[in-house]
Amino acid sequence: MQRWRGLEDIPQDWGRSVVTIGSYDGVHRGHQLIIGRAVERARELGVPAVVVTFDPHPSEVVRPGSHPPLLAPHHRRAELMAELGVDALLILPFTTEFSKLSPAEFVAKVLVDKLHARLVVEGPNFRFGHRAAGNVAFLAEQGTTYDFEVEVVDLYVSGSAGGGEPFSSTLTRRLVAVGDMEGAREILGRPHRVEGVVVRGAQRGRELGFPTANVETLPHTAIPADGVYAGWLHVGDEAMPAAISVGTNPQFDGTERTVEAYAIDRVDLDLYGLHVAVDFLAYVRGMAKFDSIEALLVAIADDVKRSRELVEAYEGE
Repeated sequence: MQRWRGLEDIPQDWGRSVVTIGSYDGVHRGHQLIIGRAVERARELGVPAVVVTFDPHPSEVVRPGSHPPLLAPHHRRAELMAELGVDALLILPFTTEFSKLSPAEFVAKVLVDKLHARLVVEGPNFRFGHRAAGNVAFLAEQGTTYDFEVEVVDLYVSGSAGGGEPFSSTLTRRLVAVGDMEGAREILGRPHRVEGVVVRGAQRGRELGFPTANVETLPHTAIPADGVYAGWLHVGDEAMPAAISVGTNPQFDGTERTVEAYAIDRVDLDLYGLHVAVDFLAYVRGMAKFDSIEALLVAIADDVKRSRELVEAYEGE
């Protein structure tokens, strides 16, 4: 999959294409319907499928300080889109100047002049241009002028997550924030992932016999509620079952919120400085302060046992 940052990265000889536009944070199952349909139509038409997205999130430019917690960084979204068959990803730097483009100017500059859109695939509530004044009806009108079609796909599939609310990034963030990893997984179609570089912490886990990878998460990451979780620690191509702790380490009166993953039965790992990923499968228990180190060790051993069982059960499904 080709990756472009900014309109100037698009090849000069780029031909017609099928395009879909959106933040697509998380590339959840609703997003997958739209992107998958764009890829399907692109194959039918014999042209490439292009996803257009933005960095930073538009809300941060339009309303500074309102950047939502992110379900996936851009490189992870790119991986997921490539798996869906997308041919090119265009990340547009979302600046104050860019935010002032009218819907008509956006269509002309991006869809027509650069991507030569033959078809644009969007969800029913798609909005674009200055003050989000453009919608799918306006897009369809522009299509008659510039010779491209518009297809609307209903992305609002629903499940049991969130009491049956339609799948959305907003709902997913809310579920992650309260530690409902099963609900988040239902919407995403996979466990929620947090990434970052392993940094040195207080190393108490190593002293206790359960060495953890202290993950310095990427900015604006959607981090689950404080507690202990079962999941995986990904290092390179290896996925290791893990017991994961999120919180301030109240046993030792900590104040800094951290994400720490213990790769079950692995005490030989040296991960400092490595970029890793942590997948959250299921909530195990809330964060707590115990009466003694011995009681803490008993709880950790139980956490590890429970986490192993949850991962094995999931992998066995």
